[in-house]
Amino acid sequence: MSQSAEKAFELIKSAHGRNRLAHAFLITGAEGCGKGELASRIISLVNTPEGSGGIDLFGESVEEKVLPLDEQESGWVRIIHPRSKSRRISVAEIRDLEHTLHLAAPKGETKVGVIVDADRMNEQAENAFLKTLEEPPDGTLLMLLSARPQRLLPTILSRCIQIKLTGGRPLGDDGGDELVAALNRVAERGFGNPVAALHMKAVFTDFLATRKAEAEAAAKAAAKEESATYRDGTDGTWLKEREDFHKAAAEADYLDARNRYLDVLIAWLADLIRIKTGADGLDFPESAPQLGKIAEGESVFQIGKRLEALDRLRQTLDTNASEPLALEVGFLRAFA
Repeated sequence: MSQSAEKAFELIKSAHGRNRLAHAFLITGAEGCGKGELASRIISLVNTPEGSGGIDLFGESVEEKVLPLDEQESGWVRIIHPRSKSRRISVAEIRDLEHTLHLAAPKGETKVGVIVDADRMNEQAENAFLKTLEEPPDGTLLMLLSARPQRLLPTILSRCIQIKLTGGRPLGDDGGDELVAALNRVAERGFGNPVAALHMKAVFTDFLATRKAEAEAAAKAAAKEESATYRDGTDGTWLKEREDFHKAAAEADYLDARNRYLDVLIAWLADLIRIKTGADGLDFPESAPQLGKIAEGESVFQIGKRLEALDRLRQTLDTNASEPLALEVGFLRAFA
């Protein structure tokens, strides 16, 4: 059941006050729902730094000061992000976290490990982290943050208290609902063969092309406005640097859109599994009639293999591989 970040924190605070706090949490929800902020508040709760909350000299409540998550990192608090070129979390980073967690912390200090975008752990990293979940060192708190928990090992999911947050940027925003509607229309004409796979790929690439054109147009407009404003007051070198900046921003916006559309595609397939198994919590409930027809001809194993193919496609796109070729191969693997 989804809840606000504030409600989730109050429940965790209550459990901590009763010495009943779990050792591992999986905090999920859409981008922008407050996963990082909640994790930061939990760190402050268990380690209680000076100046956070309490009562002042006049008996008034002191407003809680929430630090950005990365500023919480210290000797006993480790924050892990996907940092490599492939945007994956490696087994070496998990081993380094394990080393910290097995050290003896000062009295009253809780050792905390936070894995941001935990679904970006590679297979070796997940297996290594699973051992820590199964046998956590004393005085340890683990938090995994993910907008795509379905990509984590079931054994990891089963060993964490899951907290799903409301809010943030829904999957249907920024063209997500339109993409799903287009996928439904294509899937109704056929699913599970090469022709259908290429039709779905064509729909997906059309959406990507539109977003890329929008990002590039916005970047050109911003660069043109700056050039008109500052042309007479600065040299050409600075304006060229600003033009390069806007081009890079356009590329980043496009990659963000591509990643979000992959999230939509994965969630769309995950809804197939939910329908097949009778589970609730569909990401796209309005698509249930169309997805129900597709699910009749699919096994859970088949859908799982399709999800694995999409995950491999995401990993390939994170490299220097040709995007058109990667998309064609990925869609054929996932939907043929």
